[in-house]
Amino acid sequence: MARYEDLEGKRVLITGAARGIGLATAQRFAAEGANVVILDLDQEALNQALADNPSFWGGITADVSDPGSVKNAFQKNDEILGGIDVLIANAGISIRKPFLEITAEQWHKVIGVNLNGIFLCSSQAAARMKTQGGGVILMTASTNGTEGHPNYADYNASKAGVILLAKTMALELAPEIRVNAVCPGYVLTEMQKAEYTDEMFEAVNEEIPIKRHAEPREIGSLFAYLASSEASYITGADVRIDGGETAGLP
Repeated sequence: MARYEDLEGKRVLITGAARGIGLATAQRFAAEGANVVILDLDQEALNQALADNPSFWGGITADVSDPGSVKNAFQKNDEILGGIDVLIANAGISIRKPFLEITAEQWHKVIGVNLNGIFLCSSQAAARMKTQGGGVILMTASTNGTEGHPNYADYNASKAGVILLAKTMALELAPEIRVNAVCPGYVLTEMQKAEYTDEMFEAVNEEIPIKRHAEPREIGSLFAYLASSEASYITGADVRIDGGETAGLP
């Protein structure tokens, strides 16, 4: 595992971090010596993640789609860490439905968490980083935000929005604050397992040049690199980590 010495002591808040990519990312930053706070809506899962990872500095229960909840969460983070150097805006949901079966309620729910949530958290973090003179904001987008995928119209739209949000923020917040979007392809998370049968997994893996799903820890490794000084010239990028899935036409 690469070590990024400048991450030691960095104040890091990670949303959607009680499981999956968020938890694996939190574990990686903690291993680098960062001061990590995890945020999640699921109190039970949050408590378990904290119990399993005593190196984390704390946990916050919040709904990233609610402005008041996000504001309170960042105030709590200030109390725990005394500020923020790195935000990993990772919280997201996915509901697999054909376009004509997506209700307005579902649409607003997915956009509310996946896009509005990242906007709200990024706004709170950026204001603090501007005051302190620097920081890094990283967002979990998706290869679904770069091209169409059936049965994910709301998810695809939200992730495309995340990518352009990151690029626009990067332009406005430079040079003090770097902003990038990470675009995973298929990742072996609980969310993915809930949507796919074994047969679907096998079919998808055959279409990926690397012939497998990513492990959450591999996405966490990319977040660690992008937050470090090794990536000091990278901002406004949408970085794909997809095993070659989008390298060419299937």
